[in-house]
Amino acid sequence: MILYAAENGKFIEFTDAVKNNPAKLHNLYINITNKCNCACTFCLRSLKKMPKEHTLWLQQEPTLTDIKMAFSQIDKTKVGEIVFCGFGEPTMRLEFLIDALKYVREIWPDKKIRLNTNGLSSLQHKKDTAILFKDLLDTISISLNAPTAEKYLAITQNQLGIASYKAMLDFAKECKNHIPNVVLTIVDSIGADEIKACQKVCADNNLELRIRTYEAN
Repeated sequence: MILYAAENGKFIEFTDAVKNNPAKLHNLYINITNKCNCACTFCLRSLKKMPKEHTLWLQQEPTLTDIKMAFSQIDKTKVGEIVFCGFGEPTMRLEFLIDALKYVREIWPDKKIRLNTNGLSSLQHKKDTAILFKDLLDTISISLNAPTAEKYLAITQNQLGIASYKAMLDFAKECKNHIPNVVLTIVDSIGADEIKACQKVCADNNLELRIRTYEAN
């Protein structure tokens, strides 16, 4: 699925979600890649069971033409927030992501747009990427995952090494210069002590923290 909605813990085609509940505004999730530079121990990619007809695993990465065609079938009046998310890390396709964001911003300037990311794009691409999202995003949600670099690397098992934690925090702080709403997230399953430590990390770096409910399946 390229465009989908989340309904009762399941991922379904956005148009089907609207048919099931036409009176509701549904968040519109955009899935652009399977690629990810992390292999997080809690990731739904390996833990969530999905029937074939509702899977987020892409047979091939969408083109901008695919995105435009998919959007042409969406009833704008049924859309809440637009979220670039998916089962891969969107910033792995950075240039495409920016092009897709520009397209969505152009056709639906009144809709709020969010990016869910691991925050490693600047380290991955070896340049400042936060500025690329200026005027394109209303919110960026970045996975904090852990309170220390060592724990972060152990949890994310990312390809970029111990420097990834600082790079993620630096990216988050730089995003505050360009994006109205910058939020770091953790899952509630990490335990009270880890949550408290993450709260301190965010307070020390003047960053907002959101604790989200973890659901494996």
